[in-house]
Amino acid sequence: MAINTLSGRFLILTTIFVVLAEVLILLPGLANFRESYLQTRLERAQIASLALLTTDQMIEPDLETELLANAGVYNVVLRRDAVRQLVLSSPIPSQIAASYDLRETPPWVLVRDALALLIDPENHVIRVIGDPVQKGGLVIEVTMQTGPMRIEMIEYGLRLLALSAAVSVITALLLFFLVRRLMVVPIKRVVAHMSAYAEAPEDARRIIAPEARIEELRVAEEALASMQRQLTAALKQKERLAQLGQAVAKISHDLRNILTTAQLFADRMEDSQDPAVQRAAPKLMNSIGRAVNLCETTLAFGRAEEPPPTLSRFALAALVTEVVEGEQPPAEAAQIDFVTDVPPALEIRADHEQLYRVISNLVRNARQAIEATAKPGTIEIGAGEEPEGWWIRVQDTGPGLPMRAREHLFQPFAGGVKKGGTGLGLAISAELVRGHGGRLELVRTDETGTEFKLHLPHEFSPEPAPAG
Repeated sequence: MAINTLSGRFLILTTIFVVLAEVLILLPGLANFRESYLQTRLERAQIASLALLTTDQMIEPDLETELLANAGVYNVVLRRDAVRQLVLSSPIPSQIAASYDLRETPPWVLVRDALALLIDPENHVIRVIGDPVQKGGLVIEVTMQTGPMRIEMIEYGLRLLALSAAVSVITALLLFFLVRRLMVVPIKRVVAHMSAYAEAPEDARRIIAPEARIEELRVAEEALASMQRQLTAALKQKERLAQLGQAVAKISHDLRNILTTAQLFADRMEDSQDPAVQRAAPKLMNSIGRAVNLCETTLAFGRAEEPPPTLSRFALAALVTEVVEGEQPPAEAAQIDFVTDVPPALEIRADHEQLYRVISNLVRNARQAIEATAKPGTIEIGAGEEPEGWWIRVQDTGPGLPMRAREHLFQPFAGGVKKGGTGLGLAISAELVRGHGGRLELVRTDETGTEFKLHLPHEFSPEPAPAG
């Protein structure tokens, strides 16, 4: 088991806490054992002293020695009726090293004294003071050795350590396997599902099925399943769009060849002497030329290679007039009035063909929106210049954009403004404007109409093409 795994680190933490628990159990236990040991010696000494007092303090030396040996002390001093009396005594092998009063000793002092006794291997003589049992006096004092007490403390500590260690290890193992079962195994299951899904994200069968019983893990599994479903759907949509793009590219390629042939025939119409043909020929040539250019740019869009703009200065009013003439509805369609508010002297620096496509797309969308209502309407095209650059406004009196179109307005194949639309026109328009370093924005849309506004800067700073 590796240390850097969740199981390995949990095992290390469990071991650390088990050792800490051992220490917290062992120290108070040793302190309590030492206190009990001393209290037992006091009780034995009191019993021995009471036996002597019942004989009017007349006792044989051998019996006195035996009583002190059974009590495990050298001397017994009993204070009764405010009189301090040496009841039992024997020779002390050395000087008294320390005195301990058990009557009012705080717990932390007991722990400290127990540790000091374990650390010091020397056998000292100490004085112990305590309260007699059953009110057999005021105070009882004894002198005794620390060596036997230390040996018994070590034996008791080893027994306590072994017992607590066994209980702690069993508890730790149960906790470890329980946590592994409740957390580590479900997490490994999630990781395994993620790895399997990463191998084939388009396979919906590899989406995880939430089944964790722990609330937090189940929420994580549900979030992962939702993300996987969205990603799988997006991949399928992208695959369909890629296939559609390939089909559109093929169609555009063939259509470009057909239009090129039509363009050759239209060139011959310019030599016609018919006045109507002479008037219509330039418009026909321009329309066919734009159709050919549209096919080429569609192919470029499919390769994500929209060509950079070729900048030149030209009068915007003439371009707007050309757009309006090309977007005039047929006589049987709804009445649409075109209003242009473009200063005749206003010159703009941009790509003529790309700007034509942008304005034409906006005007065409506005015309189709009004025609869908079967009611008269107005399309207004305005323009002007500001310190930062030029602005062009296209607004209409149509019914406004639907909510779905507002949410995905400039996304290809997602932001169509009419039923059955692809939204490619607005996506291309926004991309072309960004290629000029400008921006295309929706100013307003409601039941009274829609207004788009594009901004073109004076200084050309094309936006870098997005990756992939």
